[in-house]
Amino acid sequence: MKTFDSRKHIGIIGSGFSGLSSACILAKEGQKVTIYEKNQQVGGRARLLQTNGFTFDMGPSWYWMPDVFEKFFNRFGKTTENYFQLKKLSPSYNIIFSQEEVIKVPDSMEEIFEMFESIESGSRKYLSKFLENAHLKYQLGVNQLVYKPSKSLFEFFQPQIISNIFRLSIFQSYHSYVRKYFKDPHLISLLEFPLLFLGASAKRIPALYSLMNHASLSLGTWYPMGGMHEIIKAMKSLAEELGVTIHTKSTVEKIMVKDKKAYGLLVNQNEISLDAVIASADYHFVEQNLLKNRQKKYSKAYWNKRTLAPSSLVFYLGVKEKIPRLNHHNLFFDEDLEQHSKEIYETPQWPTRPLFYVCCPSKTDNSVAPIGMENLFILMPLAPGLEDTKELREKYFHLLMNRLEKFTGKPIRNLVMVKKSYAIKDFKQDYNAYKGNAYGLANTLKQTAIFKPSMHNPNVKNLIYTGQLTVPGPGVPPAIISGQVAANEIMKILKIKS
Repeated sequence: MKTFDSRKHIGIIGSGFSGLSSACILAKEGQKVTIYEKNQQVGGRARLLQTNGFTFDMGPSWYWMPDVFEKFFNRFGKTTENYFQLKKLSPSYNIIFSQEEVIKVPDSMEEIFEMFESIESGSRKYLSKFLENAHLKYQLGVNQLVYKPSKSLFEFFQPQIISNIFRLSIFQSYHSYVRKYFKDPHLISLLEFPLLFLGASAKRIPALYSLMNHASLSLGTWYPMGGMHEIIKAMKSLAEELGVTIHTKSTVEKIMVKDKKAYGLLVNQNEISLDAVIASADYHFVEQNLLKNRQKKYSKAYWNKRTLAPSSLVFYLGVKEKIPRLNHHNLFFDEDLEQHSKEIYETPQWPTRPLFYVCCPSKTDNSVAPIGMENLFILMPLAPGLEDTKELREKYFHLLMNRLEKFTGKPIRNLVMVKKSYAIKDFKQDYNAYKGNAYGLANTLKQTAIFKPSMHNPNVKNLIYTGQLTVPGPGVPPAIISGQVAANEIMKILKIKS
């Protein structure tokens, strides 16, 4: 005798942070949830590369905003400690301005104040005020605004937000805002660097995002031992514990729609019946390739006018000796940031004199490289949509290596055991990333909150988008939040009471 299953069946396209997040929320509410992932591994951009005893995080490498992770696991009666061990990094990161000029950002606030004062006399009091305002923005922005679906301006008409509207600095650029407080170019670079993760130059990003300085300085920089993929493993484990089914190597070829409702997915040429769909894969790809024209919310012209965050050229290097002078996170600001930004956003081209970032997790974690060896992740921000060839990748590999070898005093190229590059073509192939972007949409004022591509599609009423091309935006914590918001929106549509 068949029993009636009253659960709604929700299909989720993609198993990145936002997809796993939404899956956990829906499964907790007793729904039947299935994730379809095109790649062999779960995790989206946060996949692993394992070879010759080295373990590389292929994507995100910064663990900021620890409260967002904790809040997520707390919803299920768990903590991050149930899944992975966090270590606070000290120093948080290095900023390298020249062979001799290196700022090591401390992990304690008192040392940070002392460092600012030593670089610019009188800056201690200004940093105190700057971070006080950044904390307010963080409290309002991260704890309230980003958990909204951004369907209407009325979501933001809250007494606390309205009373602090001017202190939020929404209509002032970060570039002008930070220069009201500080004059020293090194301190300005230190405070502007988190904007690299927001996908636009400081002149185009609202000063609201100084909340990132609260995250990077006040809350500190952390590392989950084993690597960032440990977060994915934790969320996957939680999802499966809650009853979520995850299918890898499962390519979604079509969202099946009738009478403005999705009734299923075509996966590996098999039709799967569903009550609703959450698209955690690339928004542009899903809309432009998995829906018919009349079902799309946005046109090709709309997408072409969006300002995308950068792509990246990444090198994963396994090196057979320890490398001096590097810490876990290292930012090479030994060239002109403004010039590099211009060549990403204004005149898109391969950069003339690029800045770059080196992550060396083996300084913190012995498990990611064989004993006595080093794991290097080298990233150069790059305009999306550019030509991407082996020759160009190799040219920039040597350009970056020249500077890295000079700084460290080590002939790193002669010590490389493992070398893999990753750039625009790979982002397109592996993630269907629009124009090969790495970080989604730029967080400019015209692409913040209600001005981002909507989670909702009026032409397919039970389809919800989540991830870095919709609200709240790019980054690991925003993706985890985005998944939770998407799950809540699906529950409203399906009239599921939590």
